[in-house]
Amino acid sequence: MRTSTADPADPLPPYLRIAGEIQERISSGELRAGDRVPSARQITKQWGVAIATATKVLAVLRQEGVVRAVPGVGTVVDTPQAAPPREHGRETELTAASIVHAGMAIADAEGLAALSMRRVAAELGVPTMSLYRHVGSKDQLVLLMADEAFGSAEFPDPPPAGWRERLEVLARLQWAMYHRHPWVVAALWVSEPEPAPKLLAHTEWAVHAFDDLGLDPDSVIYAHVSLFSYVRGIAVNLELEAGIRRAGTPVVPWDAREPEYEQFLASGRYPTLASLNERNDFQFDIDRLFEFGLHRLLDGFAAFMAPRD
Repeated sequence: MRTSTADPADPLPPYLRIAGEIQERISSGELRAGDRVPSARQITKQWGVAIATATKVLAVLRQEGVVRAVPGVGTVVDTPQAAPPREHGRETELTAASIVHAGMAIADAEGLAALSMRRVAAELGVPTMSLYRHVGSKDQLVLLMADEAFGSAEFPDPPPAGWRERLEVLARLQWAMYHRHPWVVAALWVSEPEPAPKLLAHTEWAVHAFDDLGLDPDSVIYAHVSLFSYVRGIAVNLELEAGIRRAGTPVVPWDAREPEYEQFLASGRYPTLASLNERNDFQFDIDRLFEFGLHRLLDGFAAFMAPRD
């Protein structure tokens, strides 16, 4: 009977520890491609865990591409998973920070869809399961990456005096961050906020701008979330454009599509748009769109606060 030799103080949960032990057997060649790995029932007997834990072990191994299910056979080794060789002279100290930075490099170059714990491990030249000692899951890794991206913003010290100037600084710092890391738009959403210290620094900057303005707490939070959502909403276009470029599809500029629009406008079904088009030579610029919307949003904040002033 195989039993675990793990240190009782090991921070890994049992299912990850067992998955790591099975992967070590694969990496060492004890289990080869096509060999059956222990079934869920065998795992419960060999490691003395519940069937739910055993099921999670196999799920993790499948997620990492280590094993695959074969109908009528069971779960088998997909390919030998030896750790990639290190570059000559390269010494990587595995830490949460090194894992986060490796993940950000992948997402910056290839988008969030390319990110996996297995891919990060390959970039760092370590076994996949070793990452879990520092980062508990891919979801946690994505949150840490997004938090690090927000942490790259450098707030001015001293800050501007007025609430509007403070919020303009905040919005432009976030807009610049999305330009550098467009994948962040897919990493966070406002309906399920996650506690992240560097992102909370942005929240602190925003809510502090409303100090002494007489707003109730709900209004302060909703104003902050509205501003955050505005910047993120425009930044969705940056993420979509980055995906198009990665796919090798040429981005067609606005003016190149003008003849197509002219055909629609000439139909007579859109007279107001046709008249506007005749009076203006419009050139779309997403940074100008961001600035235009930002000022109108802050104008709305000013009108909302005017009675209190």
